[in-house]
Amino acid sequence: MSASAALIVPSALDTREERKHGRFITVSIMLATMMQTLDSTIANVALPHMAGNLSVSQDQISWVLTSYIVSAAIATPLTGWLSTRFGRKRIFLISVVGFTVASALCGISDTLGQIVLARLLQGLFGAALVPLSQAVMIDSSAPDKRGQAMAIWGMGVMIGPILGPTLGGWLTDNFSWRWVFFINLPVGLLSFYGITTYIRETVGLKQTKFDLYGFITLSLAIGLFQLMLDRGELLDWFSSTEIVVEALGAGIAFVFFVALTATAGPVSFFNRNLLKDRNFAIGIGLYFMVGLLLYATRALLPPMLQTLMGYTALDIGVVTAPSGLGTMLTMLIVGRLVSKVDPRAMIGFGFGLTALSLWQMSGFNFDMNESHIVVSGFVQGMGLGFVSVPLTTVAFSTLDARLRPDGTAIFSLFRNIGSSIGISVMATMTTRNTALFHTQLVENVNIANPAVVAGLPALYDLHSMAGMTALNEEVTRQASFLAYINDFRMMMIATLVALPFLLLMRRNKNA
Repeated sequence: MSASAALIVPSALDTREERKHGRFITVSIMLATMMQTLDSTIANVALPHMAGNLSVSQDQISWVLTSYIVSAAIATPLTGWLSTRFGRKRIFLISVVGFTVASALCGISDTLGQIVLARLLQGLFGAALVPLSQAVMIDSSAPDKRGQAMAIWGMGVMIGPILGPTLGGWLTDNFSWRWVFFINLPVGLLSFYGITTYIRETVGLKQTKFDLYGFITLSLAIGLFQLMLDRGELLDWFSSTEIVVEALGAGIAFVFFVALTATAGPVSFFNRNLLKDRNFAIGIGLYFMVGLLLYATRALLPPMLQTLMGYTALDIGVVTAPSGLGTMLTMLIVGRLVSKVDPRAMIGFGFGLTALSLWQMSGFNFDMNESHIVVSGFVQGMGLGFVSVPLTTVAFSTLDARLRPDGTAIFSLFRNIGSSIGISVMATMTTRNTALFHTQLVENVNIANPAVVAGLPALYDLHSMAGMTALNEEVTRQASFLAYINDFRMMMIATLVALPFLLLMRRNKNA
């Protein structure tokens, strides 16, 4: 990344001034952070309402989620260079204003094209909010308080997407889906006021050039790959010319990006020195997993509960809220422990809890009550709380301070990529496995099997068209539920596979 040679630093006077107003700064930037992360999931439970109102299919309305995450992923690596070139406070304010205006545009959209375009703008403007807020929290905190500062920051990053469905469900049921976007307007105004009043501008030690070709190739690789994932199932994957072109384009763009990064001089969009730090390199891989697990689970649960089990949008918000509570409680504890306990042990424990929660979800059934969802969500929330702060701490503990602007942007980038890939892949697996399980379930359900015919209720009379239609709907419902269960099981396995990589990280005794 082109900001790699520069370190954005506030002056000593500004740093002391910021620390005087630490609480106000924290509130201001956390409002911006939570606004951005909340919007990655707040629309989840509103998707069926949006699809009906905009007259589009469920496959198409999912673009509302992925367009936001992908545009944020593409724009996130720009944060370091933009901060160096124009100043951190200025970019922060532009991001807050742009995000707030884009939120209003989402709320007044009347077509799918309009809302997807507005969500793209939301992602582009919101991309800088998370890495900038992290950098401000680090710089405005005393060295001995940075563990607690990262706990507060991590709380906003993790709780936002977890509480999104709760708030989204309440707004959708009591007002309309448009209010899941309009809610950002007062939050954005308060954040803008706080940043304008209490945060001082930073000074770049060195102006750097922008690696335009690196940015273009990485953007094309991410964008085309995500487009392939989103449209693959709809177009029957590689039997479609469009999917083949998108896959080839993504592959070629990525190869060019790697070649440019490997051969570039001091000006490179992706700073190669970041990968020389073992903790950071492993950390971004594990943060990719955090993004995948958190967002994929939040994207799977609402449609499963709503379409298969009859939950309302508000009900879904209520039963998934304890997940956020688990994260919040855990982070309050972790913030105090992170400097006393080996962070790798806490990360391992957190991934273990996450795997346990996914194992619990893989045991869901139609006869379960709300407590099964609440308990598994709470355990998952605790697990992610134990992972987030220690992972951030250990990933940056050995990283050169000059690489921090690039590091925070790349760290957020990998979480965003994990999120978008997780949502798309799990949605695709749900669709494919629903068809597969449906075929397996109907193999023995026919008139020639007297045992099945005798055991079927009158509603499913195979001698009538109405009975066969009703039976097919029930089989589809059962097959769809099995597909969701299979997704949870796959994510549990992925979590366990990630655990051994912790052994490769080292603890910085001076961190």
